[in-house]
Amino acid sequence: MAHFTKANSVYEWLDQRLALDKLWKVLAAEYWIPKNINFLWAMGVVLMTMFTILLISGIFLLMYYKPDTKLAFDSVNYTIMQEVWFGWLWRHMHAVAASVVFLVIYIHMFTGIYYASYKRGREMIWISGMLLFVTFSAEAFSGYMLPWGQMSYWAAQVITNLFGGIPFIGDDLVVWIRGNFYVSDPTLTRFFMLHVLLMPLIIMAIIGLHFYTLRIPHVNNQDGEEIDFDAEAEKYKAGLKKESKVIPFWPVFLSKDFFVLGVFMIFYFYLVFYHYDFAMDPINFDPANPMKTPPHIYPEWYFLWSYEVLRGFFFNVGPLSAMDMGLIAFGIANVIFFFLPWFDKNDEVAPASRRGGFKVWFWLMVIDMIVLTIWGKLPPTGFNAYIGYVAAVGFLALWAALPAVTARKTGLLWFVILVTLALYVAGYMEYTKALGNGFVIVSLFVIFYLLFFLNPVMVRNRGGA
Repeated sequence: MAHFTKANSVYEWLDQRLALDKLWKVLAAEYWIPKNINFLWAMGVVLMTMFTILLISGIFLLMYYKPDTKLAFDSVNYTIMQEVWFGWLWRHMHAVAASVVFLVIYIHMFTGIYYASYKRGREMIWISGMLLFVTFSAEAFSGYMLPWGQMSYWAAQVITNLFGGIPFIGDDLVVWIRGNFYVSDPTLTRFFMLHVLLMPLIIMAIIGLHFYTLRIPHVNNQDGEEIDFDAEAEKYKAGLKKESKVIPFWPVFLSKDFFVLGVFMIFYFYLVFYHYDFAMDPINFDPANPMKTPPHIYPEWYFLWSYEVLRGFFFNVGPLSAMDMGLIAFGIANVIFFFLPWFDKNDEVAPASRRGGFKVWFWLMVIDMIVLTIWGKLPPTGFNAYIGYVAAVGFLALWAALPAVTARKTGLLWFVILVTLALYVAGYMEYTKALGNGFVIVSLFVIFYLLFFLNPVMVRNRGGA
């Protein structure tokens, strides 16, 4: 049995029973972080701060929100915004944080990709991080529906309809999700439950898993160097702080995080007080009207890239309709990032700047997702539809090419390029029926772009992948 002595303070009394000192050492004071990392590694703390703001502001909003189709819109736009003291502030903080949190997630995610932080035993860190992305997406969508404005209603209509494309069970699944044959009061209450209870609990559990998966392989560093953390920690504790390659999470590393967090919070509150409307669609300030369809329906900016992949396909191929191909591509786009550790065939842990072929792949992926995001908000007509198709096919082609690029298999790489070009030509032929030969220039530009950046000679000349 443990030996207990008379405690001289409340903390000492608790420490004897809960081992608070040991817990603090394990979690912070003796959790070691590499020295050679930059400010991008602070995004995890920024993300936790944004999630905390969402929880606190959400609790205040929950006190006055009415999950009823007849009352929801007024409870947000009149009660909270006009009658409750500082209700407008809590709503602005919640709306801006809900949008900004995805900016932080994307920075955090692409930092991990750039520095290969998904390799060498860090696969579970990556998978748990992607699970957080999926659950945050579900949380954001369920919250977007709650104001019950025009875009809330029609976004729910479109997104729930997607499940109808699942073979055999699709139609029944749509009815089950909605709680009715159409988006209505049961749908709102179900999404309210998801948003305020189920999804936050799941997110907190996955955050715990994400932190736990960091304990064994430790945090990666910007040089990809493999560090003996135990040996370097002993150097630090022996007073050889300059020679040691690690620093303690608390107080050294966290103080750097707080500096980055402070700068970010200035940016965040600037948006809250001066540009909060960037996170609120003007159409959503009109009450939901099932009898009036908005001229152009689109999701929030952080979903636009996957939305453009969904609608990018505009022609049928054999038994597959354009809708079927879009749904398949959409499904692939939303799970493919989970498999990045296995698509990258190079075992080297190094930043993309030292991996020639992978560097090209990485920046093409970033550019492609930006194009998908921009064109995802534009009406899918004429030139816009063709560019969206090119970007959607390019997204899938880049993932298909990744194993070939990282394994330096030039034959497979050329096969992917030729299939991609064939799809671009098929899309061009469909569009020239209606749009004339003006798109020849665009097609030639795309072909030249792919051949120049993805051909095997370029990959070899730029170094290893």
